[in-house]
Amino acid sequence: MTREKSTSEVRVGGINSRRVWIGGLLGFVAWAAWSGVTNMVVLAGRYPAAQQAGQMLQEPRYRFFMGAWFVVLLLLSWVAAWLYAGVRATYGPGPGTAIKVGALLGFAAGFPMAFALAAWATFDRVFPLWWMLELWVGAVLAALIAGWYYRER
Repeated sequence: MTREKSTSEVRVGGINSRRVWIGGLLGFVAWAAWSGVTNMVVLAGRYPAAQQAGQMLQEPRYRFFMGAWFVVLLLLSWVAAWLYAGVRATYGPGPGTAIKVGALLGFAAGFPMAFALAAWATFDRVFPLWWMLELWVGAVLAALIAGWYYRER
């Protein structure tokens, strides 16, 4: 692994890692906003009913869940930026490549557990659907924004 350092960039194996980190941070802002829309707008009215029916807890098991969730989204946004930077040499730079990266990452992050919850959980299937969309659409947004920001130099 080669490291070249200048005043404006740090390159690791041909990837401008400073731009990956900043792109991941920018992607996280969009993903966090989308997460807010899915949970505080789309699903907000459904949570109390599921809680009153005993299908969901009134409080999370972990008090730090909200903060940890946003850390997870930040890390996934960084993964999207890093994957985009890595594959753009093969698939070409641009939104098409970013969408593919985001769609694949979002599928891996969101679909398997959403499918299992839809099959086995007692609450309405709309929850796993929107939780899956939160991850899938969020990953695409993060990859698009990171891809827009990323430059080799």
